[in-house]
Amino acid sequence: MLQKLRNKLQSEKGFTLVELLAVIVILGIIVAIAVPAIGSIINKAESDASDREKDMIVEAARLAFASGAEFSEDGYVTVTELTDNDYLEEQTDADNPLPTGYVSLSDGQYTFNTGDVPAVQ
Repeated sequence: MLQKLRNKLQSEKGFTLVELLAVIVILGIIVAIAVPAIGSIINKAESDASDREKDMIVEAARLAFASGAEFSEDGYVTVTELTDNDYLEEQTDADNPLPTGYVSLSDGQYTFNTGDVPAVQ
């Protein structure tokens, strides 16, 4: 009897189709769970990086105003003016440029705004 069992085990040469399908299904479930989780991590990292860039622009504007630089009479300084006057480094990565916009100073508060500087009224 032991000899029959040994012969049967030696004659098996691989996995059955059912075993292979079970492994594929398990891997599919793992991928279905992991991909969205990784995608949300990447999106959060990009969002955090964008927020930190805006904070960096505001701090550069704060430094520019504190050093006595005069950019506009209305309390605005653009990102371009900050890079031109060496308060910010120019972005060399074409895939990740600095955001465009301006920083406004109003009542002691610095605020980053996207878009063009508002027209003087």
